[in-house]
Amino acid sequence: MTTTAIEIFGDCAPGFEPVKAAFERNFSEHGEVGGAVAVTIDGESKVDLWGGYADKARSRAWERDTIVNVYSTTKGMAALCGHILADRGELDFDAPVTKYWPEFGQAGKEEMPVRYLFSHQAGLPVIDKKLPPGASLDWDMMCAALAEQAPVWEPGTKQGYHTATFGFLVGEVVRRISGKSIGTFLRDEVTGPLNADFLIGFGPEQDFRVADMLQAAPPADMSDLPPIAQAMVDPTSLTARSFSIAPPKPGVDVNHREYRAAESPSGNGHGTARALARIYGALSRGGEVDGVRLLSAAAIERARVEQVGGKDETLLMKTRRSLGYMLPVTEQGDVRGPESFGHAGMGGSLGYADPERKLGFGYVMNQMWTTTLSNPDPRAQGLVAAVHESLGR
Repeated sequence: MTTTAIEIFGDCAPGFEPVKAAFERNFSEHGEVGGAVAVTIDGESKVDLWGGYADKARSRAWERDTIVNVYSTTKGMAALCGHILADRGELDFDAPVTKYWPEFGQAGKEEMPVRYLFSHQAGLPVIDKKLPPGASLDWDMMCAALAEQAPVWEPGTKQGYHTATFGFLVGEVVRRISGKSIGTFLRDEVTGPLNADFLIGFGPEQDFRVADMLQAAPPADMSDLPPIAQAMVDPTSLTARSFSIAPPKPGVDVNHREYRAAESPSGNGHGTARALARIYGALSRGGEVDGVRLLSAAAIERARVEQVGGKDETLLMKTRRSLGYMLPVTEQGDVRGPESFGHAGMGGSLGYADPERKLGFGYVMNQMWTTTLSNPDPRAQGLVAAVHESLGR
């Protein structure tokens, strides 16, 4: 996949030229339409680059403050909200969910600990109840359905990505404790104090600066698809059901106003690469940056300790998870440092912290990538490798 080169805007500190070169290659060699990458080291911005276009017609330039849907990269922000409450002593990961959300204690879930919601061990990646079109954007309906849902495996015995349910499970606990929706909590406790441009749910006043998500073309060779993509073809599979917990409302897609207005912290966060790098940059240096403390050092250690590893029942591949974060799986091409923790999003985006390097990283884009066995997405990992090259380790 090759496209013409485009102009790159922003700042790149001396020594980080490999990152700019990798970002340029995403456009010239890997079909990037629009995107941004940002890197902080010990709280200082080293890379803040953007370029390309915010729409399919390539009529709107990607600007410094363009925001874009980052799908599951949002989950890292949702997890952070829970860790802030735990750090304050308001949330106990070992307490039953029913301590905070009494209605959750149905269908054998009375004693399920909160930590299983964060580590994807709850057995709740799907909803059996038939839901109406558009239900996945209705907070109360989704939480009521999850409270009624019986686990599809014995909680704690397996792990499986809670693709579309994680945000409601974690977000409802945050709401019950704080009295705030997770979008409001994130704004009040994280993005507002840090001046980080990341939103979960927003009004039409922001639409002018939102990049449209562009779906990837289907692969020519269906036999080249990884197991997860092959499972998606079967609508009865756990994989397919986890991605589609309710039918979409006709005419409402990820670029629709109704989708953007909803608070769906499994996957509809919108933000900049700069915001991801700033937030994760704070977490990479003990929880504080520029006088703003998000978490204590002890809370960060708790957040990044591996809880489970091995086969993921939903994604059908090996994963490693802490309390809400993805940990590196090197044999699958993840070149992040061994101490890293963060979250990626469907189609390509990535945000993470690397405490060893005091590194905060953010990459966002609007052209989604369909990964095949012979053609994994090179963009985010190419940028990460370039960061390591710039640091000389």
